[in-house]
Amino acid sequence: MPAQIEAPERPAPALAELGQVPWKARTDARSLRRQARVWQCWTLLYTLPFLAAALALVALEPLAFPVALASLAHAWITPELYAYRGASVLRPKGPRNERGEPVAQGLLGDLLGHHERELQRRTGLALESRGMGVWLVGEAGALLFPPGARQVHCFCVRADDRDLPPSDRIAHLILALRTDEGGFATVANHSFAGAPWRVRRRLPAGMRPGLDAARSAAR
Repeated sequence: MPAQIEAPERPAPALAELGQVPWKARTDARSLRRQARVWQCWTLLYTLPFLAAALALVALEPLAFPVALASLAHAWITPELYAYRGASVLRPKGPRNERGEPVAQGLLGDLLGHHERELQRRTGLALESRGMGVWLVGEAGALLFPPGARQVHCFCVRADDRDLPPSDRIAHLILALRTDEGGFATVANHSFAGAPWRVRRRLPAGMRPGLDAARSAAR
């Protein structure tokens, strides 16, 4: 009986942009969990000293209560600023190109399912489920909800041509994500990882249904 020769497996496609960041290790689910723990540690390091200072001030001198309140405010504001930076990756950026946007919107719609298409038209954000979890893609960045949706990762990344219509920018990011999800997360700048409610508070009201839909899909 003749021996069977198995065809060699084709390597998974990789983004060409990976060559621009050779110092970065490829992002995967394990590295994302590690990054989430690092963000949690940094949050504790920033907030615990302010909390301890507030308690110590009140214990030593009750009249120092106003100063203790200021210390508590710092403990609250610092994580909120990081969450604001994370939410900012989804905010509209660059020229609107209103003449080209209707055509770009139609082309983007061809990439999306019915539910995802309607959600994008309402919120400006596109839902994309991949191996690492559920992505919410904007014009210059994306959020990733790993399975369970207990945390959210915020990535800043954009198409090379900033003069493209907004929907074209989203389409470029979706195509890159479908080509190489791990490469996409590697090339992008990891801006924040933390509780979804922190990011939701910092999003414009019109975008919040998109975040809710992505979080629900990841659960």
